[in-house]
Amino acid sequence: MYAERASRLTGAVVWTNTPTAPGGPGRVLPDGCMDLLWHDGRLLVAGPDTRAHVTEGALGPWAGVRFYPGTAPALLGVPAHELRDRRVELADLWPASRVRRLTARVNAALDPASGLEEVALSRAAGTEPADPMLRRIVTALDAGRPVAGTADELGIGARRLHRRSLAAFGYGPKTLARVLRLQRALALARAGTPLAETAVRSGYADQAHLTRDVRRLAGVSPGELLGRRG
Repeated sequence: MYAERASRLTGAVVWTNTPTAPGGPGRVLPDGCMDLLWHDGRLLVAGPDTRAHVTEGALGPWAGVRFYPGTAPALLGVPAHELRDRRVELADLWPASRVRRLTARVNAALDPASGLEEVALSRAAGTEPADPMLRRIVTALDAGRPVAGTADELGIGARRLHRRSLAAFGYGPKTLARVLRLQRALALARAGTPLAETAVRSGYADQAHLTRDVRRLAGVSPGELLGRRG
């Protein structure tokens, strides 16, 4: 069973996922975010995805803190593009002795999700916050503004916007815009909006365009993803 709540860390989400019965592989969709993870007593980091991450063979409970797009690199001390489409041990990024202490702290917490949140809050308190421009980039692209218009609006060139996006989000602004558009579409579709209307309201040319993009990013059709027939 999956559950989430807003974190005390601004913009972040704390989540848990505990499979209640054996099932087929799961699918974690691109969302522009990075996560600090706990599983089987270990701490890991999920980098930004450009395609669905298929979870298979990793049984048992998971917990995580999902950071707002662009904020994790400042906390982790690593550019997002270095972790693109990867899951790595936190010890690959930080000194092993520090990770051992943090792991023991999380494992001793009332629950791993709360322990992870405390680690994230502590790290954020001792780290310079992410550049506010990054949130403006996300806001503009999530509103459907074109990449060139976003660069002009922020007063930075297209090349600089691309470099900033690679470091903060793991990929260029065009890919980020596609990922955010996918998430907008899924939110509408899951709320019961017909796919044709979902496509238009999300910024796709038509339903066929939506279907193609979902297949590229999620690896399945919208109907399969949403559990619909036909």
